[in-house]
Amino acid sequence: MAFRRVRWADTDGAPVCPHCGGTDAYDCRRLKGAPRFRCRACVKDFSITSGTLFASHKLPLRCYLAAIAIFCNEVKGKSALALSRDLNVSYKCAFVLLHKLREAMAAELKGRVIGGEGKVAEVDAGYFGGYVKPANHRQHRADRRLAANQSGKRKAVIIVRERGGNSVPAVFKSEKAALNFIRTRIAPGTLVNADESPNWNELHARFEMKRINHEEAYSQDGACTNWAEEFFSRMRRAEIGHHHHIAGQYLLRYAQEASWREDNRRESNGAQVDRLAKLAMGHKASVDFTGYWQRHEV
Repeated sequence: MAFRRVRWADTDGAPVCPHCGGTDAYDCRRLKGAPRFRCRACVKDFSITSGTLFASHKLPLRCYLAAIAIFCNEVKGKSALALSRDLNVSYKCAFVLLHKLREAMAAELKGRVIGGEGKVAEVDAGYFGGYVKPANHRQHRADRRLAANQSGKRKAVIIVRERGGNSVPAVFKSEKAALNFIRTRIAPGTLVNADESPNWNELHARFEMKRINHEEAYSQDGACTNWAEEFFSRMRRAEIGHHHHIAGQYLLRYAQEASWREDNRRESNGAQVDRLAKLAMGHKASVDFTGYWQRHEV
């Protein structure tokens, strides 16, 4: 019943056909089967999760609700291995489920523009992935600062965060490659704070800027990037304490999760669970993980 109220909040849990929008439906579940409805208007069957992120689910609905509660209860994130033990499911199942929840979080960030007249935003970057293990003996170790000795998998996570407001993350090969993204995600008239990296110099042409040299101070004359650093602190702790390896094609999903958690950190656990459940039930079938282990095309 909890999922029904989340899915069909406008009708207080009364089923609404996802095919035609009809509200005249009756229960047609099989004996000992999961809840299922049939629309009298279009005569099509549907379930509580039809057309949502949990479409074609195999687990009981209470298991998904428990997963959302456990996921939101963790401050820095939740590893798939730990969730698989909590729910008594396979690692593969937990891995896909967590990424589906991150995809639901990302829906809230889509197209977000922050700042505006009289508001302050901060821009910063952090590099993740591409770790190269040093050789055992000192004489065999290479200088990993040189591009020739790097793996090429290291990417920059860019965060644009409004002070006292929301944030928008993105992933690029370098800081300089993110300039167009930053210009489109910050509203005109915003005061932008950044460190003294030369990659941010071109932003002066569009925004009023304040720069801070971190070798001298972390905050000076109103200029700082502490709000952006809070995001990276959360994401680094998630990497160190839970995931141990954040890189590759799903790096953006982890960044979006950290952004969502940071933006909603003042909300209670119950409010976060309700919010994420609504996002998941209002989201279409997963783009990345529908048929993931079967390698099906979406």
